[in-house]
Amino acid sequence: MGVLQNLTGWHALILLAVVALFFGATRLPALAKSAGRSLHLFRSELREPEEQRAESEQ
Repeated sequence: MGVLQNLTGWHALILLAVVALFFGATRLPALAKSAGRSLHLFRSELREPEEQRAESEQ
């Protein structure tokens, strides 16, 4: 966790540049879209057990 707390704006820019060089600028939008979908699915799966518990308690 300590590594992410020390991340500054310059570090983020350098990291973004390295990712762009590694994957290529043309593939970045597709990767971002895929990551967004995965995050949305992950969050919906986390909410589902909470909803099931609420229904079982009623």
